[in-house]
This record gives sequence, structure tokens and C-alpha cells, in this order.
Amino acid sequence: MSPPSWPGPPARSRRPRGRAIRSATTALGAVLALAAGLLSQAGSAQAATPWPAGRGAQVREQVWMAAPLSGTLRPGMAGTAVRMLQQRLAQLHYYPGPVNGRFGTDTLEAVWAFKEVQGLPTTAGADDVDPAMQQALARPRLPRVLVPGGGGTRIEVNLPAEVLVLYAHHQVQLITHISAGGGYYYRCPGGGTCGPALTPDGNYRARLFVAGWLRVALGRMYNPVFFIGTNFAIHGDVPIPLRPASHGCVRVPVDVANVLYQQVRIGPGGGTPIYIRGHAPGTVVPATRPGRSSAPATPAPRVTGIPAPVSVPGVGGLLSPRAAGLLSPR
Repeated sequence: MSPPSWPGPPARSRRPRGRAIRSATTALGAVLALAAGLLSQAGSAQAATPWPAGRGAQVREQVWMAAPLSGTLRPGMAGTAVRMLQQRLAQLHYYPGPVNGRFGTDTLEAVWAFKEVQGLPTTAGADDVDPAMQQALARPRLPRVLVPGGGGTRIEVNLPAEVLVLYAHHQVQLITHISAGGGYYYRCPGGGTCGPALTPDGNYRARLFVAGWLRVALGRMYNPVFFIGTNFAIHGDVPIPLRPASHGCVRVPVDVANVLYQQVRIGPGGGTPIYIRGHAPGTVVPATRPGRSSAPATPAPRVTGIPAPVSVPGVGGLLSPRAAGLLSPR
């Protein structure tokens, strides 16, 4: 599958004013011009269809700075250049939030995800959309496929890259930044020490969904989709840091959690496959086991406890969310 071309507005809505703005840009405008050539060769552009907006804030958004038409873009900026960035990220199946020209939290997390997939640095200047990223936006590479035969609809979690990819009909549907287990030890809810906080790699399925915020012994989860009992889930949280920081779950942005569960089948037996591979950066690597990923084996750490199972009111054990009235049939 070749990378999509630069979106731009549909041909019927192009106006002289838009062309004047694009011709005035330099660095970002040069990328637009290159991608526009690719677009004309392709014949037509796929309209950007960003995912619906939700809640959660991590970037201060009280005062917006004018975004330059060329040069580096940063969180807190607003303007035409930010809008074009959001359109491009949305077309590439990252979630930048509403295409409103404001570089807020959702756009920042989409920038992180894009850099992680492209192999761009996320240490110094992680939040910046600099010339290197602008060039990558013109010729992006797709996420690395972890399980080619894993099914047309599936979720792949690449722990080393810190990204989650949702596939539908064998095509990339959504790419998002994640925060996985941080590798640390922590105090057990009942006393003592638990850990290390690792997200287990392996083959799982979407087994149970609980709508809204769920309070658990170690914190809270938003719209969790459980894949191991009622211990480990893909769930929303605020904020989603750039580093691995969870107790072992896969954290995604709250706005992504608003829609992710709607794109998969959830049930104790036939849920959508969830494939988790590798280990998060900077965490302890458990010994490789049969059926798991081929990460280098090291001595397994001593685990003195695991997160306590979640008690879900009105749900006994692993019950299909459809049976519980949480989801309509798909």
C-alpha cells in the first residue's frame, strides 16, 4: 500500500486565496508543492476525515500564538500552517483532533505517533514539527506490520515504537501514540511491593468493554477494552506521557479511547485480535517464552504481585458488553 498523497482541500473548494497562502510559504510550502505534484499524478485526493473530538487537555490552550507560514510549528500555535498539518496527519490515519488550526493536545500526540513510526527523534525537540518532520510528511512510511496474517481487523501494539495501529479490511485505520508499562516496582493496593510494571507481549483478544471512567485499585481507566481478564486493558487516560508510565496496561489518548472500541468486536470468545510485541523503551525485558515475540532473552525479574482484578458493578466475570447492554450489535 503506497502512502497517501498530501490532502489539500478538494478541487471544487480550492480558491485563489488558498493558492496565494501556499505560494507564500517556504519550508512547509515547499513540501506542499512537492506533495501537490504527487497528488496530480495520483488523480484525486482522499479527503481528510479526522476522528471525532472528545475530552482531555495537556497543552495549555488559553493563549494561542500565531503560527508562521514557514519554519517550525510548536504546541500552542494556531493558523493556516497548523490546519494543513492537521489535515495531513488525519489523512495518514493519525488523530490530530478537530482540524481547527490549533496545535493542542490531540495534535501533539499525533505528532509524537508520527515521529515514532518514522523513526524521528523524540528526545530533544519531541514536540516540534521541524523541517525534518515536514519532509517526512511528504513521503511517510507506513507502520511496520507485526503480524501480516493476523486478520483483516486487528490491533497491533508495537511496544518499542510506542504506537498502536488499528487495521480494518487489512488497511491502516488509526495510528496512535501509547504509554505502556514503565518497568518500575510500585506499592500493591493491599500492601507490599508489586511489579515490575510491564505490558505483556503476546496474542490476545478484545474480551470486555466498560464505558466511561472506571475507578480501579491503581487509578482509573477510560473506556477500557480488556485483553487479559480484568487486569490488563487498552484504555484512555490523561495525560498520556511520551515515556512508558503505566502499570502494565496500554494507555491511549482519551479522545482515541472514545472511538477505538467502536471499531472492534468485543467478546470473551470471538473478540478482535490484539497483538502486542516487544518491550517498551527503558524497561526490563522478560525472558522470551514460546509463542511470544523474539525479543532478546534476559533473566526474568522477580514479580511479587500483579494488579488486582477490576470489580465491575453488574458484570460477573467476563461478560460480552453486548449482553450487558454496553454496545449495540455490529
